Amino acid sequence: MDQEVLPPSKRELLRQMSSPQKPKDASVGGFNRKMSAQEYELIKEDDEKSLRKYRKQCMQEMHEHLSFGPKFETVYDLDSGEAFLEVIEKEHRLTVVVVHIYKDGVKGCDALNSCMDCLASEYTTVKFCRIRAAATGAGERFSDDVLPTLLVYKAGELLGNFLAVTQHFNEEFFATDVEAFLNEYGLLPVKECGAGAEEEEADVE
Repeated sequence: MDQEVLPPSKRELLRQMSSPQKPKDASVGGFNRKMSAQEYELIKEDDEKSLRKYRKQCMQEMHEHLSFGPKFETVYDLDSGEAFLEVIEKEHRLTVVVVHIYKDGVKGCDALNSCMDCLASEYTTVKFCRIRAAATGAGERFSDDVLPTLLVYKAGELLGNFLAVTQHFNEEFFATDVEAFLNEYGLLPVKECGAGAEEEEADVE
């Protein structure tokens, strides 16, 4: 039909129906144009982002609700047997305490100290400590052949006693190996979602 012979009102109606944008004066109820595939995908993507954001918020709230005790995020150096006993006996009853007994120059001790630094930043509710064997006040019990030693406590109770712990690892080992070893005995809590996980999720979005 030749649009020149149509009255202005009908020409405006045809223009609105063929226009990809909604007229400024049109109401929501009167907008019946079909949704394009591209618009559908955009709305679907927005819904998925909103769902991921809501799920993350719920997880954070649940974690905050279930998190008890202090946060540490670093390895504590103990300088005496008294400090060693104090951290075991006086720490929060829900806090897992991992103590590395070491001696400079003994194979595996330096590597395990590095692993402890990494794990302390990932398991912030666990208190990681280290102490030289000579400083424990019982140095004769920790000869070179039983070092490095890992002791794990909770509420003052000894949960794990691993002498010469590096015998369970390859000659070259990393924090993930120590983590897997402790998890094998159920001595570590569920790892917290750190910044790395949030960045990875942001990349996916």
